[in-house]
Amino acid sequence: MCKRFLGVDTSNYRTSAAIFESDTLCWVNEGELLTVPAGAIGLRQSDALFQHTVRLHEKIGALPIGPVCAVGVSTRPRAVEGSYMPCFLAGESAARSAAHLLSVPLFPCSHQQGHIAAAALSAGRLALLDVPFLAWHLSGGTTELLLVRPGEDGLPDCACIGGTTDLSAGQLVDRAGAALGLSFPSGAALDRHALDAAPEKGAKPRVTDGYFSLSGMQNQVESRVRKKEPPAQIARFTLETVANAVWEATRQARRQYPYPVLCAGGVMASGILRARFAEQENIFFAEPRLSGDNAVGVAVLAARQYERTEN
Repeated sequence: MCKRFLGVDTSNYRTSAAIFESDTLCWVNEGELLTVPAGAIGLRQSDALFQHTVRLHEKIGALPIGPVCAVGVSTRPRAVEGSYMPCFLAGESAARSAAHLLSVPLFPCSHQQGHIAAAALSAGRLALLDVPFLAWHLSGGTTELLLVRPGEDGLPDCACIGGTTDLSAGQLVDRAGAALGLSFPSGAALDRHALDAAPEKGAKPRVTDGYFSLSGMQNQVESRVRKKEPPAQIARFTLETVANAVWEATRQARRQYPYPVLCAGGVMASGILRARFAEQENIFFAEPRLSGDNAVGVAVLAARQYERTEN
């Protein structure tokens, strides 16, 4: 019988549910971005929780019907003490109820761990989850370079060894998008603009031991907007600046940890960033569908933990 696993993820800013088949590696993800008011660059957690609660049953209802061996759910942003966001309560409540009614195990994980598993699956590198590697998690609220090792609980054990000290890459992208009149989240639209621009080197944030600041880059973006520079060129400047910081941090980290690098998170779907890394060895990207928030990685981790308990 086909081994099927249900995954649920209710993060900022997407409601997602997925089915993953561990023997075929096939998956189906049903996801929808939360509604953000025009001109806004985010949602209050109470509003996000409400939207997840309203929409999650629709996403689960759209999945293929059939038995599942276990349910996986993301219950917090990262697997570190104090990591908490109310929006994950919607997914956890639904997942716990489903697991109870189906009489199957429930396997919690963090949103970040789900991102990493989804990227590994998409890149055809699930075997990375069994060895040490480096991973970037670049999203709306996170810019972290991670040293990932197999955890004793069967989940990726992620230690932050680099990234931003203030503004995340996704926040810089979304604020640049807002300044250019783009809707939130702005990543995909900003990337399309950037790909139409002339070559642009971008700024080079100072990177020390893998860490960098992006808040000053926001000032430069806003200055270019005030000067009425072409929107496409501003978009290109923003993404090339992020690429410069990410690449230098990667280079520094690989001096100490000469491991493969897995790139996860919605910002890593950018064609500008992918082009910067394209010619480097042992750097792997998720396809765009699995770069952003999704429940597929959560289901993958549920499958791995289930099979671990069965052996």
